[in-house]
Amino acid sequence: MSRIRLRIGDVEIDAELNQSETAKALEQAAPFESRGSYWGQEFYFEAPVEARQAPDATDVLEPGTVAYWPPGQAVCLFWGPTPASRGGECRAASPVNIVGRVLQPERLKQLRDRQVEVTPIA
Repeated sequence: MSRIRLRIGDVEIDAELNQSETAKALEQAAPFESRGSYWGQEFYFEAPVEARQAPDATDVLEPGTVAYWPPGQAVCLFWGPTPASRGGECRAASPVNIVGRVLQPERLKQLRDRQVEVTPIA
């Protein structure tokens, strides 16, 4: 499995990517910069990746999931409820492709900034 580092403001978060085609495209696109937004306890940002919705795409996720939202060409990080959630679940606006997991999920709660740098980790 490959890894990427996300620097969001002064918070660094490492993520392990799975072997999906979407994850491979994300890894190949790094390094890149973007500017993100918050939607409840989800942070998402546009990525220079085009991928279709995977057959196993889902809208309910585990905290710490790294996903790709095809309609917005965006990478999403989840750590708690969003406006679409039912109860305390992590729920995307629509199905997303799971591309990996954050290795330090506790850091997601520290996010405040919007500027993002994505780099591969050797």
